[in-house]
Amino acid sequence: MRLWTTAGLAALVTAGLGFWGWQWIRGNHAIDPDDAKRVAVGQALYQEHCVSCHGANLQGEPDWRQRKPNGELPAPPHDASGHTWHHSDEQLFAMTKHGMARFAPPDYKSAMPSFVGKLSDDEIRSVLSFIKSTWPAEIRERQQSLGRR
Repeated sequence: MRLWTTAGLAALVTAGLGFWGWQWIRGNHAIDPDDAKRVAVGQALYQEHCVSCHGANLQGEPDWRQRKPNGELPAPPHDASGHTWHHSDEQLFAMTKHGMARFAPPDYKSAMPSFVGKLSDDEIRSVLSFIKSTWPAEIRERQQSLGRR
């Protein structure tokens, strides 16, 4: 009888933790372009921290694929015309939080800063939610499929 009680208790704890984890992902901790409140927060943070490089309309800098005289690549667009959507949510979060230096080859020059200590993880997710909210449905689906691979 004790074995069944222990097994039942373990199953309940496992189910509860699984449900809590699922709620956490679906709650305020997810990158969710359909959450209007999160998108609004993200838009305000984008205006404060990102617009100077990536543009008011997420258009990026001109000639963003060609290096500047100092060797840096210009800020890419975050709209559907750029390559932002070619990265999974996890990659976008990490690049935003830590900047490009951690992920790029040694000769890669970028002005993309680290936002550690400037934006919380939740604020970064809000900015990414805003960016993704501007993409057409087809692009959002293609980007989302990257996280499932």
